[in-house]
Amino acid sequence: MLIYYLDLLQKVFKVNFKKMKKFFVAAVAAVALTSCAAGIAPVTGLVYTNVKGPIAATDNTVGSKVGTSSAKSILGIIGTGDASIDAAAKNAGITKISHVDYETKSILGIVATVKIHVYGE
Repeated sequence: MLIYYLDLLQKVFKVNFKKMKKFFVAAVAAVALTSCAAGIAPVTGLVYTNVKGPIAATDNTVGSKVGTSSAKSILGIIGTGDASIDAAAKNAGITKISHVDYETKSILGIVATVKIHVYGE
């Protein structure tokens, strides 16, 4: 059935499916290559990004423990990891959070990593 309709389209509209296939492949490649791996950042660099900054602060005193969690993105298509504040706090056994920072690294928009640093006791 599908072949019948494709054949009909080719005859009626003079559609060249070989050219359409090349166009489709080029369009998919363009969309895939323009996806960028990015993370939290007030500024970004086209070639390289390495930015650190604050997320939150509390009235608690600055503790001696630091917990880190992270997530990674590849081409903005695949993203993995747990970059939550909860995961970072649990990694260091922190129950009283004093402040939270982030660190973002990105290379050519291909690979991006976001790390969350939680400080406290």
